[in-house]
Amino acid sequence: MRRNPVFIKLTQWEHWPIMAYYLPLLPFFFWRSLKAGHPFFFTVTNPSILFSGVGTESKFQTLSLLPDSLKPESLLVKKNTAVEKVFQQLRSKGFSYPIIAKPDIGFRGYLVKKINSEEHLLSYLSHVDEAIILQEFIPYEKELGIFYHRIPGEESGKITSVTIKKFIKIKGDGIQTIAQLITNDDRAFLYQDLFYIIHQDKLNTILPLGEELTLSVIGNHSKGTQFINGNHLIDEKLQQLVDSICKKIEGWNYGRLDIKYRNYEALLEGESFKILEINGIISEPTHIYDASYKGATYLKALVAINNHWSIMAKIARKLHKDKKIPYPGVVPYLKNILWLRTHTKKLKKLNTKDF
Repeated sequence: MRRNPVFIKLTQWEHWPIMAYYLPLLPFFFWRSLKAGHPFFFTVTNPSILFSGVGTESKFQTLSLLPDSLKPESLLVKKNTAVEKVFQQLRSKGFSYPIIAKPDIGFRGYLVKKINSEEHLLSYLSHVDEAIILQEFIPYEKELGIFYHRIPGEESGKITSVTIKKFIKIKGDGIQTIAQLITNDDRAFLYQDLFYIIHQDKLNTILPLGEELTLSVIGNHSKGTQFINGNHLIDEKLQQLVDSICKKIEGWNYGRLDIKYRNYEALLEGESFKILEINGIISEPTHIYDASYKGATYLKALVAINNHWSIMAKIARKLHKDKKIPYPGVVPYLKNILWLRTHTKKLKKLNTKDF
């Protein structure tokens, strides 16, 4: 049973479904809603993002809140755009392969793919009939998820979570094929189906002795990336850097930045990094998923999420009271969420296909 992926995902809370983290906290959520006098009061936390970032917002528009120097070159491809026009726009912007493709409205890594050629992009476009973002591939090998908030009216904000994203790599021994190395790796085998699809054209290739292969470059847990607790990195210098960035993001007070960078020393100097995404109120302090961290428990993960929800509630109530930002209409919000359910099902289904 130790090598059974199903057994491991059932018994190790790192892999439990998201509802295992949210359902136990619903009483706290309902209590805060009662105190605020509105069931969806939290949706004013980030005024510049649709419903503060519940998953229905445009990633492209959210990223546009950043100065160009801090983000990758990106192209929004609207639904039903002719393929020829897409290629023309890519050429006019000077894109070169590989690039990253992802839905403009999406999460949990659904349909986020590294595209290596025009043929690969053509296949992607033929399968994904939704608005998508095409983004330059940032070659830096390191990535952090930094959770930040700033109480309106206060001069500085605070980092409450840092996650180091560790991409799964296998190392060749000159004997085993890539397929065998994936199967025999203590973590990669949990995502064997995914990695077999990504590397389908070279599964039978023998990886030379000492050569490493990164199995996925998408920094999402569902793509096999390991989340490591990096809260030891929180210090005054990192705080100042992130504060200086976040003060440039108008109307964003709470959420997570996903940052790719060359090395940590350069990052602290404000050099050689790009912000891949700005996440809103449904983002998580992802350090909680490091089950190997000393003292980490499922209960502590729940406490961390609840503490962040408490911060979110404080920001939302303050904006409503001091800035007179109105809470949303119940019907429009529910319609938005119902649309998201349908959209998510579609993305999830497409995500299982091989293209």
